[in-house]
Amino acid sequence: MEKLKILRVSDAVASTLEQRILEGSLKPGDRLPAERELAAELGVSRPSLREAIQKLASKGLLNSRQGGGTFVTAALEASFLDPWQAMVGSYPNLREDMLEFRRMLEGQAAEWAAERATDADLQRLDHAYAQLQSAAEAGDVASRAAADIAFHQAIGEAAHNALLAHLSSALLRLMQDSIALNLGELKDVAAAGRLLASQHAAIHAAIGERKPQAARSAAETHIDFVRETLAQTLRSVARRETAQRRLEAEFAGGES
Repeated sequence: MEKLKILRVSDAVASTLEQRILEGSLKPGDRLPAERELAAELGVSRPSLREAIQKLASKGLLNSRQGGGTFVTAALEASFLDPWQAMVGSYPNLREDMLEFRRMLEGQAAEWAAERATDADLQRLDHAYAQLQSAAEAGDVASRAAADIAFHQAIGEAAHNALLAHLSSALLRLMQDSIALNLGELKDVAAAGRLLASQHAAIHAAIGERKPQAARSAAETHIDFVRETLAQTLRSVARRETAQRRLEAEFAGGES
């Protein structure tokens, strides 16, 4: 007769924490609760909890800092993010490829979110959408970019596909500078601001109303708009940089 495999307490705890990281309940940068509090929550001894944390640290999922607590690392996203981060700066055309990939990813995420989101997911999405509206009204570009990313990430997590959620998170982080650049250029263009607001409203409403195809269509329409406006933004920035170099060259020539 085959012997039953008895799971050690520390292995069970490690599995529980790993699942929370995988599903996004614990995100990169999050600090674990204090040892005493977390051990009580999980119903285990502190030595078992410490052993579980060591197991996840050895996998690169957690990082314990001397006297500073234990934090979730970005290991699940870093292997995707790190090599691309440097190349985006060197090869601007990669932004178009990323937006094309983002269109596919976010269209699917919105469709699945409309099908699969729980009440708790919808509450989180409502909160992220409210934060996005507040940031848009405040007008601060950095806050708007952060709120924009949080809104789309909430959709990715509501799709209940772990790989999609982590890929979406990595891609949004990779494109954070482009998102901020685009929002900065569009800050004073009222029509563009209204279009972005209406697109986000359409995505939010379609998911809340459980309309998968409408959600996908709204997400794809939004990314199509982002692709076009980002292309215009980059052309505008390039023109300004060219004009500035010409101006500086003329002044330098006049001084010689």
